[in-house]
Amino acid sequence: MSETMDVVSPAIRRVRAYFAPVNRATGAPTIFDPAQSGAFSLDAPPAPWIDLGWIKNFKRTSGTKIDAVRTGAPSVTQKQARTDIDATLEFAFESWSKLQLSLACGTQQMNLLKTANGVTSAGSGGTAIAATPLLTGSTASVLQVGTDAAAAFSVGELVAVDVDYASTTGFVGSGVSGAYVKAALTDVDYIRRITLNVARIAAIHSGTLTLEAPLLAGAPTSAMKVSAMTGFCDREGSTFFQEWSALFVGEGQQGERVIWHYPRLQSLAGVAEAVAASSGGYEALRLAGAYRALPVKDAVDGETVVCFRSYVAA
Repeated sequence: MSETMDVVSPAIRRVRAYFAPVNRATGAPTIFDPAQSGAFSLDAPPAPWIDLGWIKNFKRTSGTKIDAVRTGAPSVTQKQARTDIDATLEFAFESWSKLQLSLACGTQQMNLLKTANGVTSAGSGGTAIAATPLLTGSTASVLQVGTDAAAAFSVGELVAVDVDYASTTGFVGSGVSGAYVKAALTDVDYIRRITLNVARIAAIHSGTLTLEAPLLAGAPTSAMKVSAMTGFCDREGSTFFQEWSALFVGEGQQGERVIWHYPRLQSLAGVAEAVAASSGGYEALRLAGAYRALPVKDAVDGETVVCFRSYVAA
């Protein structure tokens, strides 16, 4: 080993993905500091980063262009300049859930709220059953609804928790913006349809719904209500762009890490699945995503950056 502490190239088995919200109203991303948090436990990322599991076929592509600046006769290259900055990213999620589906589809990820009997059919779900108000004492992991209301829910059921829609326009959704409303709507449940503030019921007891994982937006406000769901739906062709901060970690066999941090990622392609051979003659459907990195200013020196790559020694 030389005096510059050379190490062999990191040998990694898989890459793990973490995502965090971007404040769409202000454009503020979530910044990851590798000097402070580069050695975090892969199973317990620092807040507000969310573990989205292992990914396949991780591929980064730089579209940044470097041109020569020439002067004189004959023309001679005197220096170089970057004329375009661009970076794209592709990968496939190993698992399906609300957040993976949202990130892979790139547009509104609709929650399929349970519908009332006999309602008119709609591609992303008809008129929903009236939402249940939350009572005092509800937390990010425990929803207080009362004994009578709790009887309408089941263990293992998915629920969406958010406020009523009240003719507002702009970005909507608690914790993470799930849609952009261009003109006032009439569906009181619209925000619960697009919210990412969802969870699965782990237990029901004495009017309390205990959730398997905390809600993304934290403790609910008194204005929020809970709706039961049957699943999720996305729509190719709709106009909204998801935008997230992203973190990818490849851990080497000796404990070293390569970390790729994209402060702002937006979808670059439409809804798609990657088909992979599985055992028993089945085919595995993986959520395929392609993304473009958008720029931020590095607080250290004001440089325009689309991605930070860090190496953290063992």
